[in-house]
Amino acid sequence: MEQINAVGRRKAAVARVFVKEGKGEIIVNKRELNTYFPSPILRFIVKQPLSTLEAIEKYDIKVNLKGGGYKGQAEALRLAIARALVKINPEDKATLRREGFMTRDPRVVERKKPGQPKARKRFQFSKR
Repeated sequence: MEQINAVGRRKAAVARVFVKEGKGEIIVNKRELNTYFPSPILRFIVKQPLSTLEAIEKYDIKVNLKGGGYKGQAEALRLAIARALVKINPEDKATLRREGFMTRDPRVVERKKPGQPKARKRFQFSKR
C-alpha cells in the first residue's frame, strides 16, 4: 500500500495527513502524539475513527498541523484521519458517517463588527 493523504479542517485549523501501513505510530509536526496533545481527551478525539474501525495498530500516520487552537486541531485531525481511512477502504464510509466523523464542522468565529466591542455585543445604550 502506498501513502494515502487527506486534509481535515475545523475552525482555523488545517490538518494534512499521510497514512501508510505500519504499527500504529502517530507523528504530529515531527513530535509524538502524546507530547503534542498532552490531554488524554484530545488524544481520544484524534484516535476515534481508528478505534471505531479497530485499526489503531494498523497504520502509521504523519501529520502536518497548522492554525487554530488545540481543540480545533484535534478535531481537524480526526476528520483528516477519517477521510484517509475512507480512501483506503470505501466500505468504512457508512460506519464513520454514522459516528459523525465524516462531517466537516462549518462553525467558525464570527467577525468583529466596527463600532462594537465584539461580534454581537453592543456598547451600553445611553438615552441622555
